[in-house]
Amino acid sequence: LIGIGSLVSNIPASLITQHRGERWTIVAGALWCAVAMALCGWSGHLAWFAIGCFMVGMSQAVFSLARQSYLTEVVPVAYRARAMSTLGGTMRIGMFIGPFAAAAAIHRFDLVGAYAVVAARMPDLRAGSVATDAAGAARAAPTILSTLRDHRHVFATLGLGIVLVSAVRTTRQTIIPLWADHLALDPAVTSLIYGLAGGIDMLLFYPAGKVMDQMGRRWVVVPSLVIMGAGLLAVPWTWNATSLLMAAMAIGFGNGIGSGMMMTLGADHAPRHGRAHFLGAWRLMSDIGGSCGPGLLSLLAATTTLAIGIAVTGLLAFVAAGQLAYW
Repeated sequence: LIGIGSLVSNIPASLITQHRGERWTIVAGALWCAVAMALCGWSGHLAWFAIGCFMVGMSQAVFSLARQSYLTEVVPVAYRARAMSTLGGTMRIGMFIGPFAAAAAIHRFDLVGAYAVVAARMPDLRAGSVATDAAGAARAAPTILSTLRDHRHVFATLGLGIVLVSAVRTTRQTIIPLWADHLALDPAVTSLIYGLAGGIDMLLFYPAGKVMDQMGRRWVVVPSLVIMGAGLLAVPWTWNATSLLMAAMAIGFGNGIGSGMMMTLGADHAPRHGRAHFLGAWRLMSDIGGSCGPGLLSLLAATTTLAIGIAVTGLLAFVAAGQLAYW
């Protein structure tokens, strides 16, 4: 439900950001998430808990799109990839320390509320100049449909690659625990493997951004997907905790060096006018891949074997690498 909430909220999030600005959109998203988390925590019924989870997904879409749009505007192009990879890195750090922080803070207050205070102190973006045509006449404000029409080639080429990348990235999070269960590993060992892979993933975000800025996006995007694909293809051949750890760390390394790559590519192609609309559609394609990837793994695991499902996910990574390398 969190994924569905994000999926259906990307376009509305772009409309809110376009008309209300990034600053207060981020504040509103954080406050909405705080309400959602409170509903989840205090509800005594599954239906209310489900609604809260859906609201978390909504806030995730609004919050993430506004942050990406804000960074796209305020960071110089020469530092864009480093900014986006650092944003991706802070998200990874948050996912790593979040459970530990929650254990200490859950009895006091919801940490999400702090983000609203930070965001409220952000400087507003300056209003951009009015878009004009070749004759100098003012142009109509872009809409969702006009943005999709004007950039349909980007969405049909790079966008397809983003769908595949998101499918692989989302599915990889379920593959390690599933295969560990297949190997009958102790849950504590599985958790340790997952944590070590996450640690490698978390530490590589800044070097990835620096390489993208100085050498070009392809030098990170393609190796990231090739390494992830190789790691995923190696998983069905693992037979114990040590071999699975090696494959998991390869996957974590590949994902880590690709930190921020999807946000960077989106920022590179987003127009100055209608940026929020473009990024909303970009995130929608990412969420479609993120929703379909685990579903495909489940289907293949149910109809064939888990090993085949994992292998197909690895092959998707290579297809995504080829797609993005070409376009």
